[in-house]
Amino acid sequence: MVYTPRSARHGALLVGTVAVLGLLTGCGNGQEAGSPPITASGTAAPAQDGKSGSASAPASAPASVPAGTPTASAPRSTASAGGGTTPATTRTASQAGGSRCHTSELGAAVGRNDPGAGQENFPVVLTNTSGRTCTLRGYPGAAFVNGSGGRLGADPRREPGSAVTVTLRPGQSAWAGLTFSNPEVSGAKQATPAALLVTPPDERDSLKVAWPGGPVPVAGNSSSVRLTVLSPGAAP
Repeated sequence: MVYTPRSARHGALLVGTVAVLGLLTGCGNGQEAGSPPITASGTAAPAQDGKSGSASAPASAPASVPAGTPTASAPRSTASAGGGTTPATTRTASQAGGSRCHTSELGAAVGRNDPGAGQENFPVVLTNTSGRTCTLRGYPGAAFVNGSGGRLGADPRREPGSAVTVTLRPGQSAWAGLTFSNPEVSGAKQATPAALLVTPPDERDSLKVAWPGGPVPVAGNSSSVRLTVLSPGAAP
């Protein structure tokens, strides 16, 4: 057995202790030198301070809205002229008073004859019997019928003319001229109608009016019956 002096043993023990402390100091850094900083998921990476090398405080993440939280939506509205909000409205044709007169809203009549130069001239009058304002435009339809409803002669021909829109308030009238040659003068075949069927423009239903004018031409020479466009009033 080799004897080692006490001073030598103390020196070796001191050297070993220093070495162990050096290892412990290196392990206390928490990470290896040169390795990148560790960042937590969902947070910003820490910025490095150029002077001290220490990490600055991480940026805070924005607050999130919990799932299921309702969001407010702007209500729909229509701006009115006064600055308020009102629902949109549409003005109908009946409110404007410009819709067509229907057969059920009219009454028909045959006015007094105004003969001249072998011609018979009768005004066919349509009167607004409803409680609203309506309009008529163009030619009415007309047909002579006998007592059993059978047609007499051809349908009247339309006289050339410019159609105008006639506005009828309740009780007001429009008229069209019904003209034909007197059959006793022209020698045309004649018949005496029981009634005249009058159909308002753009309508299918007719109004039946007793015929007060005597014989009318139904065939042969000068047997044409003519009809003019509607004009305001009850007579020329």
